[in-house]
Amino acid sequence: MVRRIPKSVSAGLTRRSALALGAGAGAALMLPNIGRAQSVTLRYGHNNEPASVAGAQADWFAEAVGKHSGGDMAVQVFPSSQLGKLQELAEAVSLGTIAFSHNTAGGIGSLYAPFAALDTPYLYRDIDHLMKVMDINSPVMQELNAGLIKAANVRVIYAHYFGRRNLTCNKAIYKPADLAGMKIRAVPFPIYQTAVEGMGAAPVPVDWSEVPTALATGVVQGQENPVNVVLNVKLYEVQSHLMLTGHMSNAEVVVMNEEAWQGLKDAQKEAVAKAALEIRDRATKAIQDNESKDTEELKKRGMTVIGPQDGLQVDAFRTSVGKLVEERFGKQYGSIYEKIRAIS
Repeated sequence: MVRRIPKSVSAGLTRRSALALGAGAGAALMLPNIGRAQSVTLRYGHNNEPASVAGAQADWFAEAVGKHSGGDMAVQVFPSSQLGKLQELAEAVSLGTIAFSHNTAGGIGSLYAPFAALDTPYLYRDIDHLMKVMDINSPVMQELNAGLIKAANVRVIYAHYFGRRNLTCNKAIYKPADLAGMKIRAVPFPIYQTAVEGMGAAPVPVDWSEVPTALATGVVQGQENPVNVVLNVKLYEVQSHLMLTGHMSNAEVVVMNEEAWQGLKDAQKEAVAKAALEIRDRATKAIQDNESKDTEELKKRGMTVIGPQDGLQVDAFRTSVGKLVEERFGKQYGSIYEKIRAIS
């Protein structure tokens, strides 16, 4: 069963009021109603528009939980940053204010720093390699998940492919030097800011909810995201060029409050696990199937798409970004990188 809460209903849920729901009667919206006859109701807050795959998969997950639990469980979905921005949503799951959210690995790194290593630019050989690493049963994910549970009271329940991140701005870019002096929006987490800086630009941390306005008003001159995001949020209306830098292959990480998980009955845990596996594969396939079509659609909407065949120097970006990543994170994440590269 899925209950998506419209903005009109939850507009008054500020971060302060949302956090306040972590205690008292409001906790019933998140924690299992132990000993009660009615179904368990869990809250899922996220920052994406419902029309995007990342937003839609939250609804799919809610529906799958209802199906696999035989109607014993319900998930209420609050999209579009209604319950807070990325950092606030991560904190809300840790505090137990909400049961579920999804975030980048870099965002989860704000709760447990080693997790950010998973969003390192130019790290994965291909999508298959990425998804093997991000499987909750992989040795890398098992180690990181154990650390995340201990450090922040949060567990990963699944991760789906989110897409290759590419650069957009209002002029053609072919090499890092072309970005000199340009302000490019960066996801407000260190690994993302390093990626943008390594590409040659000045990174400006901006929460996703503020990106369209920041682009329209000139606060930033460009941004980076997978093509499905560029299309669904209509960034082609404020950005003229798309550069297929492919500098990050991302998975979106869906997390759950650990106390909420431990409070479930075995059958309810099994329902969540089955839903997680089902939606992981469904969302991954949806994004993979649409990447080429979305790129072509952006061309039809007027964007100039520049790839390696058009002179885009991907190797120059890879070298520039890699150097800065090694300087800032090589010592901190080196052992994790070795384990990731060892997965075949």
